[in-house]
Amino acid sequence: MPIIVNLDVMMAKRKMSLNELSDKVELTLSNLSILKTGKAKAIRFSTLDAICKVLECQPGDILEYVNDDDTRITIR
Repeated sequence: MPIIVNLDVMMAKRKMSLNELSDKVELTLSNLSILKTGKAKAIRFSTLDAICKVLECQPGDILEYVNDDDTRITIR
């Protein structure tokens, strides 16, 4: 998937554990873990807003787009 979740990187920069972030954003530990591992299929803007407030960062610090050139189809 071309969207990379860098939540673990931001948590490490802020020296914050998953449990602490879970408490502060009022999101279950399991849902936050799914997001952190990149297994989430979607994220609500309200959740992203809460995470960015707690971690004092921008959405682009957490989410990254990587062009997946391997999926290009060449038509001749």
